[in-house]
Amino acid sequence: MVEVDENDQYSHPLIEDAAAAASSSSSSDAHTSLKRTGTVWTAIAHIITGVIGSGVLSLAWSVAQLGWIGGPLSMVIFGIITIISSNLLCDCYRYPHPVVGHVRNKSYAQAVKSYLGEKSMWIAGIFLQESYYGYGIAYTITAAISMRAILKSNCYHNEGHDAPCEYGDSLFMLLFGAVQIIFSQIPDFHNMEILSIVAAVMSFAYTFIGLALGFAKVVENGVVQGSLTGAPAATAVQKVWLSSQAIGDIAFAFTYNIILLDIQDTLKSPPPENKTMKKASTAAILITSFFFLCCGCFGYAAFGSQAPGNLLTGFGFYEPYWLIDLANACIVLHLVGGYQIYSQPLFAVAERQIEKKFPDSGFVHHEYVIKLPFLPSFKLSLLRLSFRTVYVASTTGLAILFPYFNEVLGVLGALNFWPLAIYFPVEMYFAQNKVRAWTSTWMVLQAFRLFCLIVTILALIGSVEGLLSNRLS
Repeated sequence: MVEVDENDQYSHPLIEDAAAAASSSSSSDAHTSLKRTGTVWTAIAHIITGVIGSGVLSLAWSVAQLGWIGGPLSMVIFGIITIISSNLLCDCYRYPHPVVGHVRNKSYAQAVKSYLGEKSMWIAGIFLQESYYGYGIAYTITAAISMRAILKSNCYHNEGHDAPCEYGDSLFMLLFGAVQIIFSQIPDFHNMEILSIVAAVMSFAYTFIGLALGFAKVVENGVVQGSLTGAPAATAVQKVWLSSQAIGDIAFAFTYNIILLDIQDTLKSPPPENKTMKKASTAAILITSFFFLCCGCFGYAAFGSQAPGNLLTGFGFYEPYWLIDLANACIVLHLVGGYQIYSQPLFAVAERQIEKKFPDSGFVHHEYVIKLPFLPSFKLSLLRLSFRTVYVASTTGLAILFPYFNEVLGVLGALNFWPLAIYFPVEMYFAQNKVRAWTSTWMVLQAFRLFCLIVTILALIGSVEGLLSNRLS
């Protein structure tokens, strides 16, 4: 059944067709027990969990490479771009009309297929799955760095700031992977509200701590560090590479479009899901942009050209050590939820394909009810257990192989930003609204896409150069 807000009036040539089609065909959820109960607040929690992630910790370093003009300006621009592209994508949840369309596009790839066809869906799918997988690797690296930082913080406090407090990452990555194997048994996105809320609270906690420490350091120094052009480099070419990598890091920090429709599919209706999601998305991006600007700018003001690649683990801050420990513990807890936010859509796609290929397999379809002492009963699927365990093991293995925080973030941000956050949302807007070539709307959006493409290419080149340089050194 089509859900429409009775208080609103709509006039669109597709409304009658969509309503007619909806009345003659049941909803895609009519045969399931799925209940959508999400609100603007749960959507904001999901978004903040996805957006305020490991990327926020690299922003002081990014501002240090770009300087007092380029750093804050880049964050403002990427915030505006994210709001524009996410608002375009919110209207793609229903097809063929954003309010009364009878087909729900429950994922990014499904929306691309509805509006642009199957060939475009396969192209988008490649970027999507690589992006989901890349976030898993990046979050594993970040969690391990934060766990190691807790030990280093205690060591520096007890032994002095010049003590050789060095610890490896591999064990911590394995521990994080083991935890993710357990949480990966959460069936789907609709069962993640509590985890997302906890993760969002943790993200605010460590962001506030980083912000407060940066502000306190500026007050202690009695001077604002940094320059208009940013940190010097050995050569002009190296400066270009580092600036490009910084832009890639900022792109990574803002991008969350790949999970937008998965979040929108949790919302109840009325009001129309696209209206709720636009409110949630705009509010969440404004909130996160404010924190990003504060963390990046206060971190640069505190340390200048020496701003660490990861603000809370680079040890520009040593004391109070317990507060550093608390911040890093919050990071780890947040990343437990962040990992799942970006893994659940991939799990859903892969498992749907397996279920279609083996419709009669008990291993694939049967669920076992497990009851442990003092815990509520839960359903265990052998398919989920085996597939998701292998998936987590693979992201953990690659994180151990490429443990380069800033470079990995830059590559992921640059590689996925333009196709997923810009190209496909704009193309779907053109298809949905039948925008003709060379109209004013078409020209403005094409210029928007071209600008973002140039920025993406520069960021990708710089980030790949940084990753290879660190790998070969």
